[in-house]
Amino acid sequence: MNIKVIGIGDNVVDKYLHSGVMYPGGNALNFAVYARLAGCESAFLGAFGNDESARHVQDALRELKVDTQRCRHYEGENGYACIRLVDGDREFVTSNKNRVLREHPLQLSEDDLNYISRFDAVHSSINGFLESELEKIKQRNVTLSFDFSGRGTEAYFKQVCPWVDYGFISCGALSVDETLNKIHQLYDYGCKRVIATRGHEKVYYYDGVAITEWQPVYITPVDTLGAGDAFLTGFMLAILTGGNAQPEHDDIIRAMTAGGKAASQVLHHYGAFGFGKSYSD
Repeated sequence: MNIKVIGIGDNVVDKYLHSGVMYPGGNALNFAVYARLAGCESAFLGAFGNDESARHVQDALRELKVDTQRCRHYEGENGYACIRLVDGDREFVTSNKNRVLREHPLQLSEDDLNYISRFDAVHSSINGFLESELEKIKQRNVTLSFDFSGRGTEAYFKQVCPWVDYGFISCGALSVDETLNKIHQLYDYGCKRVIATRGHEKVYYYDGVAITEWQPVYITPVDTLGAGDAFLTGFMLAILTGGNAQPEHDDIIRAMTAGGKAASQVLHHYGAFGFGKSYSD
């Protein structure tokens, strides 16, 4: 089955403070890249600045053959985040909060929506400034996945959840009970299926019927950056390939296993998917 997916929203360079090297990244962009590396046709729709960081990200996407034909281009600073590594675990020090995308949030035209409707699935995140456009996307009858990271207010969940088919939430800082409460909260706000990750601890899936749990295998990381994005990409590709509109228990376990395998591959190198380049600030 040929799967076509698109990531819509954020792109950044992750600037590693200890090495002076920057790597392309961002949740929506990573989704598009990981899907492409898995052999799928993929695209990215976002906003680029006109600085060295933007050029580096676009060069990587061209080399990987990720479609960027609908992207916007502006004068200004591309998104970036500054990263510190502590025993292989990435810590975000500061960022410019996706500068050009924040200043020019995407407003999808009819041509954009016709283009998006060609894909089997759309992925975005809380970093994508896409909240006002989600209803338009869902009207095109595509599967929509969304990464809430570990953030979001009650008002935000009420706005976003009704349009989300697969919602991912990071719960590494929460207890098991708090995680289960968060899962039910997102479901009650309208998210059709919720996947909660707790680092290398268990992953939880809920579709309104029962909680499915899965235990990943712990791997000592070189760099955890991108592992969560790789997990959700592997999960979604397995779901889409399975073709079951209402995934059953075995489908979910297969998807979690696929996500875990994708994440484990990312843990062995620096940056979300490589393409490191020296920077100077």
